[in-house]
Amino acid sequence: MDRIKPLFTATATATGGRNGHSEASDGSVKADLSVPKAMGGPGKPGTTTPEHLFAAGYAACFGGAIDFVAKQHKKDATKAKITCAVAIGPRDGGGFGLSVKMHVEDRSFPQAELAALVNEAHEKICPYSHATRGNVDVALEVAGA
Repeated sequence: MDRIKPLFTATATATGGRNGHSEASDGSVKADLSVPKAMGGPGKPGTTTPEHLFAAGYAACFGGAIDFVAKQHKKDATKAKITCAVAIGPRDGGGFGLSVKMHVEDRSFPQAELAALVNEAHEKICPYSHATRGNVDVALEVAGA
């Protein structure tokens, strides 16, 4: 496991588990949670799931990683649209697991060039990608020009 030199630490507290509330220590994120009906829960309107929160964080982080890589190549990828789908379900080995489908679209880049940026961001830069590697199936889809 690689060690890091922390530059920033985000802290959040959850109460009530998947049918509770989660909130960042600085109040920047506040979310009421509810297990979706598809998982046997109440699926309360106006609530979210840990998977939604993870998808939003991963998508934003991955977009930043792509832009970081692009800038190293003197390119601008700030208009890239990243859609992250996080699925949850039973694992063959018991318990539950996640899978991720990351769709990156930026028609201002040729397909091969965008794919190269995405792969470099995934393999070398994005901390979410590092954290999931070997633990979560992450599929990358790229849509360039």
